Amino acid sequence: MIITHKRIPRRTILKGMGTAIALPMLDAMTPALSGSAEAKAPVRLAFVYVPNGVIRKDWNPKTVGKDFEFMRILKPLEECKDDLFVLTGLDDYNGKTLGDGPGDHARAGASILTGVHCKKTAGADIQGGVSADQIAAKEIGSATKLPSLELGCEDSRTVGNCDSGYSCAYTNSLSWRTPTTPLPPEVNPRLTFERLFGTIDTSLAPEVRARRAQYRKSILDMVRDDTQKLVGTLGSSDKRKIDEYLNSVREMERRIENAENNNREVTPAIEKPAGIPIDFLEYAKLTYDLLLLAFQTDLTRLSTLVVGREGSMRVYPEIGIPDPHHPLTHHRNNPDWIEKIVQINILHAQLFANFIKQLKATPDGDGTLLDHSMIVYSSGLGDGNRHTHEDLPVLLAGRGGCHFKPGRHIVYKQGTPITNLYMTLLDRMGVRPEKIGDSTGMIDQLT
Repeated sequence: MIITHKRIPRRTILKGMGTAIALPMLDAMTPALSGSAEAKAPVRLAFVYVPNGVIRKDWNPKTVGKDFEFMRILKPLEECKDDLFVLTGLDDYNGKTLGDGPGDHARAGASILTGVHCKKTAGADIQGGVSADQIAAKEIGSATKLPSLELGCEDSRTVGNCDSGYSCAYTNSLSWRTPTTPLPPEVNPRLTFERLFGTIDTSLAPEVRARRAQYRKSILDMVRDDTQKLVGTLGSSDKRKIDEYLNSVREMERRIENAENNNREVTPAIEKPAGIPIDFLEYAKLTYDLLLLAFQTDLTRLSTLVVGREGSMRVYPEIGIPDPHHPLTHHRNNPDWIEKIVQINILHAQLFANFIKQLKATPDGDGTLLDHSMIVYSSGLGDGNRHTHEDLPVLLAGRGGCHFKPGRHIVYKQGTPITNLYMTLLDRMGVRPEKIGDSTGMIDQLT
């Protein structure tokens, strides 16, 4: 990092016509030769969720410790080995039946971050728990523009029966602000982008928003004057960072606009939410990129990203799989079906690996975004065929502010609640609840 005598506040934003853009960490935001708390990069926490479990024989490493080898599903993450943990043995006890009969997908989604067994109902009287991300948001959310950011790559209704008498709110929402208030993910990248960097009145009718969009200028054009004034005060290193950052934002706008145009061309007679790419790979990459930008600009430090909702029926023609995901997971040991599930699991791992590489390539304070992040990648089911809630597939990427020592496969004692992991992660953020759902304490070995 280059020490300069120019100093601008960490909260500097670029303004213009109702729009505000936060900036990435710059050298000029760090006091020269200072050890103040402001100079220390914040720790971010995200939960990435993939649905319907995985094929465990192609997931679980055969050895423990540093010298483990990735199995087929996790092969895309080999380059990231030194920056992540594979955690085996963590359970979600409250996703189990516990006398309530079928509905494992709904219970998995509702309990994975809460550690609470949800009430079986398809009505308005839903009852779950407060999720780990929202426990943290209550404590530290006021430090950022958005207390938390809920993202998703698959739309679903939040009312009605989605799984054997369980409300769709359970299968569609990882985050719960209160036991009766789920926070469904935003699945439209355009609206996410506007929420992060601009203003939009979602109460307006779609045709009114579309008409107004014709007059909407590029967010970057709106703030051009502020940008030029700021750049003139910065050193060469910061000028380069600003240029790279603004280019990434403009590229994001271009991709979203292309997605909107493609949707209109392909389905002219069907109204679709603007900004949702037809191609799943582009959709997922765009959503991951929005999360990266949100963390990079410190607009939020907490997020959930639902790659697919529990019980997902998504098809994957991009990799030659026209069959819906969920039915495939009930493979009855059919080798062809199992192979298709493995390919879907690998695709999800590839997308996550790309995100981790981007975090590592993004400078942040005295390190990278990955150094200052904790990214949990998991599913609420261990084995989708048998609907098991034990030994969940869990990865933890990042160093939590250079505190964790990744690059290892750790096996925990049978019956260890996954909420114990969350207790440990929240502790790194300075959030110390008495418990999270069924937690019994914190886990060890991460340091």
